[in-house]
Amino acid sequence: MNLVDSSGWIEFFTDGKNAKFFEDAIEDNENLIVSAINIYEVFKKILSERDEHSAKLAIGIMMRGKVIEVDSAIAMKAAIYSNELKLPMADSLIYATSRIHNAIVLTQDSDFKNLEGVKFIKK
Repeated sequence: MNLVDSSGWIEFFTDGKNAKFFEDAIEDNENLIVSAINIYEVFKKILSERDEHSAKLAIGIMMRGKVIEVDSAIAMKAAIYSNELKLPMADSLIYATSRIHNAIVLTQDSDFKNLEGVKFIKK
């Protein structure tokens, strides 16, 4: 399973220099999970830079994967990661989602660099 972090989705949607790094995971809907936190972050970013219609189109693509809501198990695991790994709240929720669902995180976010189960590419 794969979980593309918000930075990866934005890179993909803007056809940035690292878009190809995320492309295979994004297009493999069968093995893609999407944190509800990623939906929030991507929707907010696109809404602020473009418009609501563009943001909704992007979220429609994201929702081709399996959307994982934040539940109590994810919340508690995220709190542990926040304390132990010093991750910000959103990142700890995303990381907890990936660990509970045995997914690899693909990201450009340096907060995830060097964590187990993460494929990181420098921006």
